[in-house]
Amino acid sequence: MKSTKQENAACPCGGESLAACCGRYHHPDAPPAPTAQALMRSRYSAFALGLEDYLLATWHPSTRPERLGLEEDAGVVKWIGLEIKRCEAGLAGDREGTVEFIARCKVGGKAERMHEVSRFVHEDGRWYYVGGKVS
Repeated sequence: MKSTKQENAACPCGGESLAACCGRYHHPDAPPAPTAQALMRSRYSAFALGLEDYLLATWHPSTRPERLGLEEDAGVVKWIGLEIKRCEAGLAGDREGTVEFIARCKVGGKAERMHEVSRFVHEDGRWYYVGGKVS
């Protein structure tokens, strides 16, 4: 994270302060997100904050792209809200989980939304994003 001011700001996912919510998972030495939903929220926040390294680290190696190009989106895409629609499994002891969400953003000032059903797997004590179906 970049500064104390940013850590005290509201978390982009709609939770508490960034430090008390998703920011606690964004550091390389931080504990992993404990559930698929927590990982999904922290990944949304990472997109909003431009944290490409975190996004790649939490993407399953079998489907992970080489890069995301978030630096090209800076100043063009502004993430403005997250709504969790449903979760299936994805808790402690589960091997897989699904999170359906709607993420709202502005692209060049124009409001857009992304509706996705995301799949997650739990391996070696960590949750990973595998992929999703956008509708």
